[in-house]
Amino acid sequence: MRLFPPRKNQKKKKYRHKGRQKVSRDTVNGNICFERIRWWSAEHGSDDSVDRLIGAVADTVSVGVRQMCCRVAISQHGFRKGAEHLYNLAQIKISPERLRTISQSQGQRVLLLQSKGCIEPELNARNSKIAPDGLSRVYTGVDGVMVPMITEAEKQKRREKRGPKVKGSRHRRMRKGADNAYKEFKIATFYDESNEHRHVVATAGDHKALGKLVRRQAGSVKLNEFDEKVAIADGAGWIHRQLQINVPMLDAFILDFYHFSEHVWEAANQCFGVKSDDGKKFAEDLLHIARHKGIGGVLVKLEQLRKDVRSPNKRKALRELLNYIAKRASQCDYPCFREKGWQIGSGPTEAMCKVLTYRLKGAGMRWDRQGAEPIMALVALEQSNIWNTYWNSPKKAA
Repeated sequence: MRLFPPRKNQKKKKYRHKGRQKVSRDTVNGNICFERIRWWSAEHGSDDSVDRLIGAVADTVSVGVRQMCCRVAISQHGFRKGAEHLYNLAQIKISPERLRTISQSQGQRVLLLQSKGCIEPELNARNSKIAPDGLSRVYTGVDGVMVPMITEAEKQKRREKRGPKVKGSRHRRMRKGADNAYKEFKIATFYDESNEHRHVVATAGDHKALGKLVRRQAGSVKLNEFDEKVAIADGAGWIHRQLQINVPMLDAFILDFYHFSEHVWEAANQCFGVKSDDGKKFAEDLLHIARHKGIGGVLVKLEQLRKDVRSPNKRKALRELLNYIAKRASQCDYPCFREKGWQIGSGPTEAMCKVLTYRLKGAGMRWDRQGAEPIMALVALEQSNIWNTYWNSPKKAA
């Protein structure tokens, strides 16, 4: 068949006929060959508007095949098994290496579109009301998670095993390995009260890169349109600092109650012994006071115990807990938060850390940053409930 660009574009941009071109594309219905006329202008170059419409510009596979490749690539089985499943289920024969290339390049495209704000989130103020006629509420959470990386020593072993390049063959360029066996990737989530609607993003960058990503995605979900905007995270200083800088419109920042309780139990175990009845009673009393009466009572009780104990190690543990809580007192007003109906746990964010890295933490798996980040972007796309929206948009998926 022959494909032509729109006539109005030909007249407006003065495209010239550059001859016919035969094109071959792998699709979900098999290999398709077609003939098209190539149009070109000195000002705008080649016209590929029709190619983009049918998804025939990126690589030699259609949008449908690329979507199927990405589907199997983000499964836990890996690229080799994914290629087998693709052939057995859809009779699409693609090598594991090509499957990796297609899925990672598509993940890179998702990252690029996210950076430009071209992917519209499902989460918004209209579908995040706590009641049909109630206020709209959104939570945001940030956390870090470790991902196994390929070290330079492992890369060197692979280079030696692969041997020298044979003349005429194609060797995939092997990037430099990581300095450490694990690297912290950073994840940000926006979700409503029920966690039914959410928007998830991730980055392999540092805390500043995460801050910029959060600011950009806050603009995408139109955070300022929500009636209530609450952040829930652990007590890491970089998280609070980046949220303060990049999303200052937040109404409150809550210290995750589970992380708060971890510090309380750690001090109780050091003062009374691990699994002791006195330590258990002390920790449970403190947590009950913090949850129902306020953080002031917790500080008073801790200060009283610190005066009573004589062991330097116990006094040090209590002093560290006092300092930790005092610096975050405004984040620990749990009775007030609960009275407003706000959540005080960061469970959805913690769960998303596991989900987004599930594909990356298989047995024996090691990653480059350039390979892991696109895969996480594809998983985040699915977890944000916009997978179909993205792939059904020809211009974005192409």
